[in-house]
Amino acid sequence: MKKYLLAASLTVCVLNITFTKQTLAATTAPPEVTLYAAGSLRGALSEVASAFTQEFGISVRTEFASSGSLKDRLLAGEKADVFASADLGNALVLNQNNLSEEVETFAKNPIYAIATPEVSLTTENLLDKFLDPNIKLGISKPVSDPLGDYGVEVFRKAEAIAPGSFAQLDAKAVILSGTLPPNRNSPGGSIVYYLQDINKADIYLVYYTSALSAQQISPSLQIVELPDSLKVQADYGLTVLKGANPGGSQLADYILSPTGQQILAKYGFSSPKSVPEPQGVGGILLAVSVAFALQRKLAAKQQKVQVSDECHS
Repeated sequence: MKKYLLAASLTVCVLNITFTKQTLAATTAPPEVTLYAAGSLRGALSEVASAFTQEFGISVRTEFASSGSLKDRLLAGEKADVFASADLGNALVLNQNNLSEEVETFAKNPIYAIATPEVSLTTENLLDKFLDPNIKLGISKPVSDPLGDYGVEVFRKAEAIAPGSFAQLDAKAVILSGTLPPNRNSPGGSIVYYLQDINKADIYLVYYTSALSAQQISPSLQIVELPDSLKVQADYGLTVLKGANPGGSQLADYILSPTGQQILAKYGFSSPKSVPEPQGVGGILLAVSVAFALQRKLAAKQQKVQVSDECHS
């Protein structure tokens, strides 16, 4: 009888220890980190998040969309821990509204042209093809999507080469935006969708990394570097939101770490440290001007809402 009682006591003891360990594990598990990031970062930062979780045991929930729309959602009160934007401007707006910490450049991504093979696009004939009225030139939606702003910047550079070019390009540009089919909901997939699935454009100004992804899906697409006189480079901004859990800062540091940078490089992004300082100055000035414009637009919206409220009061 004593043996049975001893066995029963040991069993209860083991069960209590196991239950206690499980309870402690549940209560001490680090909170999930929420990462809002530009759509062009979907592949790279998904892999970074996976590696981060594997190394530190902190799960990451990712949300990918255009940087402008994510910034607007955060301004409207949505909560996230880390924001990775395809420009500096949208991230700076959050910082200027006291919603985030310091903004850091964590990656660079040049703008390239990608075209259907029928266009026979080259770096040398690129501006002529852009201006050809028979060729459909696509860009993303400016303001809401930094890629659209970079496209407009290319148009401004064209104006300096051939006066009158900006008006022509701005008038003929096809804005490529909207809901994508599930099988095309990726940076590369969206390019294939617009250029080949629905033939909405013949040439599309895109990020270099997205062009690489599109060519993996459809090898016939031509990726063409812009001539020096038209080159534009995207500076990607990273910021930790105010009130973020400690894992947010840890994830941001991981993105900036050699491991995070190596993963980004796999997808075609370049490290901000690999670019000479003079090239970064223009990008920073552009980002500040964009942030100022976005801030002014936000202030105008707030003023409009205030006036409307007064009218109804």
